Amino acid sequence: MLKWQVRFLAVFVLILTAFQIAGAAGAETWRLEKGKDWKAVTGQGNDKYFSDVAEIKRLVNMGKASDAEKKLAQLKKDFPEIAGRDLDAFMKGEMLFARGKFVKAVRKYDKFLAKYPESELYGAALDREYAIATAFLAGEKKTVLGIFRIRGYDEGEKIMEKISDRAGDAPIAERALLAVARSYEKRTKFNEASGKWSEVSYRWPTGEAGKEALLGMARCKHAAYKGPGYDSSSLVSAKSYYEDFKQRYPADAEKIDIDGKLKQIVEQLAYKQFSIGRYYQRTGSVQPANSYYQMVLDNWPGSTAAKMVKQEKQ
Repeated sequence: MLKWQVRFLAVFVLILTAFQIAGAAGAETWRLEKGKDWKAVTGQGNDKYFSDVAEIKRLVNMGKASDAEKKLAQLKKDFPEIAGRDLDAFMKGEMLFARGKFVKAVRKYDKFLAKYPESELYGAALDREYAIATAFLAGEKKTVLGIFRIRGYDEGEKIMEKISDRAGDAPIAERALLAVARSYEKRTKFNEASGKWSEVSYRWPTGEAGKEALLGMARCKHAAYKGPGYDSSSLVSAKSYYEDFKQRYPADAEKIDIDGKLKQIVEQLAYKQFSIGRYYQRTGSVQPANSYYQMVLDNWPGSTAAKMVKQEKQ
């Protein structure tokens, strides 16, 4: 999607959301009464109203932002009965979004969401914040101190977290946490990603989200292992998650070769213990060395490390 299309989709969605309820035959226009109930707006001028809405949509689709904003302002002037405080508050965020001022737009959406939780536009505001957060997680830059332009990953994560907190168990909450977990993993922040996958798994233990989260935890714990000179607890966790995934989703496990991954982890665990044994042997600590070597032989007899132990003892 072109940049102008993304930015000015704000106005288009506003039109679709705010005026989506209309008379079946087009005889009546409806507005939100005090943020709760829809009330019919009767009288002359409906043809012009629908014509103006169509024109705004056309201008947005053509990328004529300035003309679209003017037309929208004129629409509110000609039909003041459609306007309400919640709509005005939502519009403040939309206009900032349309101008690409994403951080400021989110602040306005946050105020709207806090003040008008019963508004019919509540979901639209969450969707807009999600779109902004997605842009930041994809590498969109933000202005700092009015001068510098930096990647907005942290901003995107914060926005997604707020969406998740506000939306509870709604689909957008699930999508928000999944987006954060994927972003962390894509940027090789495996410990943070594992924690976020764990949160997804806790909140949505079944379904596609639960399956993806379980595999994500296994994958990130495995990737977090830095080598035999470091702690191997992440390998143990990865092995447990992979085994759980294989048991719960055998067909998927076969497709992505979970057995191969488990075999690799076994080799890594065995070599970790072997490397400790070899260290003790080189420092003259025979008994500890033999203990670690025996551990390799007992726990992973078919591993490459077990063969190396036998060679060391020859």
